[in-house]
Amino acid sequence: MTTPNDIPARDLLRVVIVEDDPPVRDGLASLIDGAAGFRCAGRYASVEELLQRPPARPADVILLDINLPGIAGSVGVRLLRERFQTTDVLMLTAYAEEHRVFESICNGAVGYLLKKTPPARLLEAIREAARGGAPMSPEIARKVVTLFRTTHTTPDRADQELTLQELRLLQFLADGYSYHAAGEQLDISINTVRSHVRSIYEKLHVHSKSEAVSKALRAGLIH
Repeated sequence: MTTPNDIPARDLLRVVIVEDDPPVRDGLASLIDGAAGFRCAGRYASVEELLQRPPARPADVILLDINLPGIAGSVGVRLLRERFQTTDVLMLTAYAEEHRVFESICNGAVGYLLKKTPPARLLEAIREAARGGAPMSPEIARKVVTLFRTTHTTPDRADQELTLQELRLLQFLADGYSYHAAGEQLDISINTVRSHVRSIYEKLHVHSKSEAVSKALRAGLIH
């Protein structure tokens, strides 16, 4: 029987784990290191930690928890894809939150799994992601299909009424800028930024920055 030690290091599928719950993080690392053909290339508690202390060699797949301290996983996907362009990002979540699902996919995640996924299926999904697939838990896949059906329609008029300044602000927010930093880029005050944000929320019928960015991405208003 083949064991992890029988496979040359260059042929192992390298996986990085970003999970803030130590028992879950350690359990995933043990599962990966104990499976033939896999190696845990690093374990981290946050997106920031991975960006500050990346592994010596790029991983093939990053397993990314969606609810993390600091930068949320659904937002951090974009940063990780920009930094590690040959690495695929596979999301892990305890709950199938619709706006988080879309935000993650729009930001570059290749797949989305629930944490209750059986170990054998999780390993299969990691391998699938590394081969160019888009693995998803059935519950997630159903939500994605439903959301695509409801969003691939003519955009609301309100979506089209965003001003150029509001669209530029939304793009900066999508790129991770703070209100203050976005205001500096647009040469407007923080109070004007907040006023624009309130207007954006009203026009897009949303209640948070992540919802606004996600809806604008889906509508093709920003990229």
